[in-house]
Amino acid sequence: MDSFTKGYEFFAKNASSFAGSHGGIEYISSINKEIEKLQSDINQFQGFQTKSSILQGDVAEFWHSGTHNIDAAIKGKAIRTTVDRSHHFASADVTDNNGNAYGMKYYQTGSGSAKAQAESLFERYSQYKANAIKADRPFQSVEQFINERGYDEAQLLNDPIYAGQVRVIPKDQMQEAIHWLERKIAKESINRPDQVQRYEDTLKMLKDKIETSEGTESIPFTREESEILARLAKEGEFDAGEYGLTTEQLVKYKYVMEQAFKAGLTAATISIVLKAGPEIYKAIDYLIKTGELDERQFQKIGFAALEGGAEGFVRGSISAALTAACKSGLAGEALKSVNPAVIGVVTVLVLDVMKNSYLVANGKMTNGELIDSLVRGMYVSACSLILGGITQSLITIPVFGFMLGSFIGSTIGSFAYSASYKAYISFCIDSGFTMFGIVGQDYQLPKDLLDEIGLSTFDYEKMQLETFEIAAFEVDIFEFEHFSYETLGITFLRRGVIGVNQIGYV
Repeated sequence: MDSFTKGYEFFAKNASSFAGSHGGIEYISSINKEIEKLQSDINQFQGFQTKSSILQGDVAEFWHSGTHNIDAAIKGKAIRTTVDRSHHFASADVTDNNGNAYGMKYYQTGSGSAKAQAESLFERYSQYKANAIKADRPFQSVEQFINERGYDEAQLLNDPIYAGQVRVIPKDQMQEAIHWLERKIAKESINRPDQVQRYEDTLKMLKDKIETSEGTESIPFTREESEILARLAKEGEFDAGEYGLTTEQLVKYKYVMEQAFKAGLTAATISIVLKAGPEIYKAIDYLIKTGELDERQFQKIGFAALEGGAEGFVRGSISAALTAACKSGLAGEALKSVNPAVIGVVTVLVLDVMKNSYLVANGKMTNGELIDSLVRGMYVSACSLILGGITQSLITIPVFGFMLGSFIGSTIGSFAYSASYKAYISFCIDSGFTMFGIVGQDYQLPKDLLDEIGLSTFDYEKMQLETFEIAAFEVDIFEFEHFSYETLGITFLRRGVIGVNQIGYV
């Protein structure tokens, strides 16, 4: 039962670290997923015969949506954008899951992009009518035109058709577009006041990138860069890494720590459950048997939850931060392939050694107990990792499969270690072997045995203060003399365990 308890305790420590490591790997995986999606979306234009000067508008939609989603993943935000590819009248090019809409216009000049973003319903109808007349085909009346497209009021004719959308244009055209809109507002406020609103609305909503209320944004780029990107897309040669879109370049320690703290809270919750669970079970069992509640058990539950939560948060946060730093490449290319479970185990072992070393320094733990704890931890960890890997391959539910195997492995490893511990301690007792310094061999005779064979011992380097005693008178008492036969006694010395990893005469 003691082996099971120690195995469970080790699993409780590991569980928080495993949860933290999983949080770290999920964080980096979400970023890589968005990077891969952007690269795939842009390279889907491979083989298109459309001119780059025209195709660049479509590529810009995927660029802004993709780079925004990468930024959202880096910052740990749930908001995501989608390129709708809708051909409905005045539909948005990109929408997010918060209900915001974004329209992209990448014309040759800033004034051209601004004009397109400020287009009114009447201008669109006039363009439609002119094209119909030029092609010698019938056309609808203005009322039919607006009703068919979901409008029912003629006074909306001067409103911008992209009302409510964020208007995105190339970053190198922003100043020109702003100046053009300001001039139009000043001019139309005198000549045609009914036109001012659409230019003001466009100016207000004009951006060179996607920005959300959650602090996420896309990467702005120029009209020239969009054409270069379109050419790469047509050839299927767009590489996100060449544009700095890699975890090594994008992930900062600031974001790693933010995600680590989030993972630490999850780990703390798991640790609280595992720590307080046995104490709650004892309290319920006591209530069933006696019909009473013991307040001391509730104290134990509270302290177990407090200790478990604190330790779980620390272990989970550290393992999550280390996993994210390694997997992102911040810790070097060589550590990108490290197993997150190994990071979790190493975190537990290192923190335990630090904690136990402090106890040794304060005399609350012996060196032997520290070494035994370390060796047991390494042995049980190996079993935990092996069984965890096996069950994860059989049970594909993230984390759960590994943790189930880890629990079984920790329990089996604890029992196996106890059995092997007894075996090698017995060998050390018989042979005097120190197991490379792990086991202490004490050859001092016990004080009781020294007294029995008539050898007196003394403590050196101790100062005894003299005390003053008052002389007292005692009455002589007659006592009979006793005679004892001398006997011969034989005591066989036996060596055994006298402490943790300590062998001596018993």
